[in-house]
Amino acid sequence: MKQFLWLSLFTLTCAAGGQTAPPADSGRLLLPKNFVWGYAQFDIAPPHNEPDPNLCAANARDFGGANAPCNAFARYLLWGYVELRPFARTPLRRLLFFGEPRFLFGRNVPQARYTWSMAGIGWERSWGAGIEVGHGFEVRVTQHFLFQRFGSRDRYLGPADLGVNGPWGRYNVIGVRKYFGYRREGE
Repeated sequence: MKQFLWLSLFTLTCAAGGQTAPPADSGRLLLPKNFVWGYAQFDIAPPHNEPDPNLCAANARDFGGANAPCNAFARYLLWGYVELRPFARTPLRRLLFFGEPRFLFGRNVPQARYTWSMAGIGWERSWGAGIEVGHGFEVRVTQHFLFQRFGSRDRYLGPADLGVNGPWGRYNVIGVRKYFGYRREGE
């Protein structure tokens, strides 16, 4: 299996060299114009619909009611995506690096306490690298880290505490992304 993954990655990398790419926007080799791309997003969840980062058991109210120490159910999410393409010329222009942080805020206990608190819960993050292989395809390697708690929540929060694995845990993946379609402004 390991040999198959390496062979696949090598084949896709070689195929990338044979694809045509749009011309670079300048004569620079490093840090071309618009080499950083991304977005940021802020979300608010209504009461009785809080995002659950899987740090506390769903029955956390059974361990203290409205004052349960394990109250890490989010009201607010601040997250984004940043992509860097530091090379403008040579085959390295297909190389990209990316990061995706996600911050969670709130202090809620399902079916017991619903607040609009902006108390920090923690953050999860992933980062990685990729290479364009042509025709809208990219091969990406991603590293996802464990959920990192903030402040007073970075300790044991009672019997409802599920630990720091968060919703996805820690993992590494190799993936293929396909882009399709495009939007034109003003149509």
